[in-house]
Amino acid sequence: MGRGRFDNPVEAALTGLKDLFGRQALAERLTDDLRLEGRTCLVTGASSGLGLAVATQLAQRGARVLMACRSGIPERGEQVKAASGNGAVEMLQVDLSDLEQVHRLADTLRDRGERLDVVVENAGVAAPRARRSAQGLEAMFVTNYLAKFLLLQRLLHDGTLRNQAFAGQEAGAIARVIVISSDSHQGAAAIDWEDFGRYREFGVNGAIHNYSYFKLILNTWATELSRRVNPSVGAVDVSINVMCPGPVDTNIVRDAPVLLRGFLRGVFKVFFRSPEVAARPVILMAASPDFEGSTNRYLHMFNPKRMDEKCYDGAAGAELWRRSEALVASVGCDLASRERKVG
Repeated sequence: MGRGRFDNPVEAALTGLKDLFGRQALAERLTDDLRLEGRTCLVTGASSGLGLAVATQLAQRGARVLMACRSGIPERGEQVKAASGNGAVEMLQVDLSDLEQVHRLADTLRDRGERLDVVVENAGVAAPRARRSAQGLEAMFVTNYLAKFLLLQRLLHDGTLRNQAFAGQEAGAIARVIVISSDSHQGAAAIDWEDFGRYREFGVNGAIHNYSYFKLILNTWATELSRRVNPSVGAVDVSINVMCPGPVDTNIVRDAPVLLRGFLRGVFKVFFRSPEVAARPVILMAASPDFEGSTNRYLHMFNPKRMDEKCYDGAAGAELWRRSEALVASVGCDLASRERKVG
């Protein structure tokens, strides 16, 4: 398994504090007149923390919001309706560590004829130890990366996200995909191809390594996805951008050991930004004309910057795509296997 940026969760939390005090270059670009009426937005991991805040603010700006969640149904959806004054909010149950459930979510969207304008790939976990998924893979790896790979493949192939490259659809309004990542990917080790997708036991410190390492994988995939969906230079069919919300007071440490969880929650509550504040750059990327027709951009909070240079390596992106397809196929969850099962 590749090595991440931090050696322990305390180091990661303290580094996050440093991010809070810099200039926020694009903050003033998020104005009240940016509206989303007539647009349908899908938010994964929307039952708590950043995802719940994103879903609420999208609804407040007039969007129809689909909340893809493992839990919190229906109360979190009712909470978003009440906070936004928008009744066009629906919850869809899915455990993103189970690739078959990813397929069922995509089937539901396809069979209903949904057309998504914005997809916020937000769901993520920081597990304190390894756990096998329904398909026998490591669940943190699946939730933080592989499920996103599979879900976007389905949305693009099914035409649920309108596109020419995968679905052969005519040009139209440019859909937006926003991948929620972390600036902790900066400095993570290059992808270990021999160990890619292999189940490995790990503890708390290993989880911290994996978190930033999986974010490097995620950003490399997002860059490769942008290449494949937008093969013509200067022509954007689907906008695929990545952002880090900075240090956020979320429930991501809910599964950590009791003492460590208590310490980190104290740091988060006192020093980190609320999900409501951290969600604002996501809304900018979803609603602003500044991001219309743009792709492969990265925001760290409100600041444009470069990802780790390894994320832009075309050969690495192509190899990641190949190995991800092979891994999904090895557990019988690729697109062809799915068609045979339901055919």
